[in-house]
Amino acid sequence: MTLDSPKEIYIDNAATTSMRKEVLDAMIPYFSENYGNPSSLYSIAQIARDAVDESRENVSNILNCRPSEIIFTSGGTESDNMAIIGVAKALKDTGNHLITTKIEHHAVIHAMEELESTGYKVSYLNVDEEGFINLEELESKINSNTSLISIMLANNETGTIQNLSEISKIAKNKAKQFEREIYIHTDAVQAAGKLDLDVKELGVDMMSLSGHKIKGPKGVGCLYIKKGIPIAPIILGGGQERQRRSGTENVPGIVGFSKALVLADNEKNTFNSHCKKLVEELRLSLKNIKYEYAIVTPTKNSLSNILNICFKGFEGEPILIGLDMDGIFASSGSACSSASLEPSHVLISMGIDPKLAIGSIRFSFSMENTLDEIQFLTNSLESVLSELSLLAQR
Repeated sequence: MTLDSPKEIYIDNAATTSMRKEVLDAMIPYFSENYGNPSSLYSIAQIARDAVDESRENVSNILNCRPSEIIFTSGGTESDNMAIIGVAKALKDTGNHLITTKIEHHAVIHAMEELESTGYKVSYLNVDEEGFINLEELESKINSNTSLISIMLANNETGTIQNLSEISKIAKNKAKQFEREIYIHTDAVQAAGKLDLDVKELGVDMMSLSGHKIKGPKGVGCLYIKKGIPIAPIILGGGQERQRRSGTENVPGIVGFSKALVLADNEKNTFNSHCKKLVEELRLSLKNIKYEYAIVTPTKNSLSNILNICFKGFEGEPILIGLDMDGIFASSGSACSSASLEPSHVLISMGIDPKLAIGSIRFSFSMENTLDEIQFLTNSLESVLSELSLLAQR
């Protein structure tokens, strides 16, 4: 199980990414020379303020929105919480019903559950075997009290891409029918750098993004929120970000996030072409292994860099440990606790047998990965599964 790896092979880029040198270089001056608080009035503070304003404009250009509609946050989780809890609280008197899916990131699921515990009503949409929602079910769930719909653009475990523009059309038509506003939020954390993020084309009113998924810094991201949408702050203090998100701005992080997003968006076609070849090669190479498996990532309408595979008769954690010993770093679709190995809520919602779902491994690629690494990965998988099979027979 310890093959001679030429180097470490990192294929967990949907979890986090290494930071690009260009991003780090853009950030460094704001740690030392230009360290001023952007809310202060003196000259070095103005340099920091200008950097934040320029970053906001760069992000807004990619999303095709106003700079004032961008709120910088600590990342995707905060952005999701702000969009869901902040808007729901602001609209409670006019509509306490929300809609989401069963396959959202836990930042969305847990925010919805928190609202449910305080009296809100939440509908959780089913998905099919490929992770797509049923648009007719969505339409049937919207009622006269619906104020917010939150559906991720691309799933973090399977790569499934939802049809946000159609979802938005349905929601807006129902809003006209009920003569009320129904807002659309999307978690686009995994979609950045792979898909177009034009909020007008997608038809969304709010969008969450994160820096560390696109070779930017950790601990920073943003929430796009369309002008005029009421939102109750969930972090109180000095009233930064136009009274919507208090706390001294993370200037180096904001600069790095903006730089990473611009680079990733500009290079997304090259990225997608490269990663598509890697995923196609892995799909082909897996046909040569003698163990049974199921690929749960759709062949169409999925992100270019994610492939989720369930290995029948195995658990994800021992496979990951074996791959790690060969210098290969991936992730499991299972959430490990001290006492048990629970299958992914995403895969279970897709109708996958729990016994198969616990054998889920997610491979997520980047520009740094190569076709040669795919062959080494396949050989390692064969070796790891073979040794685990022998151990199970003892």
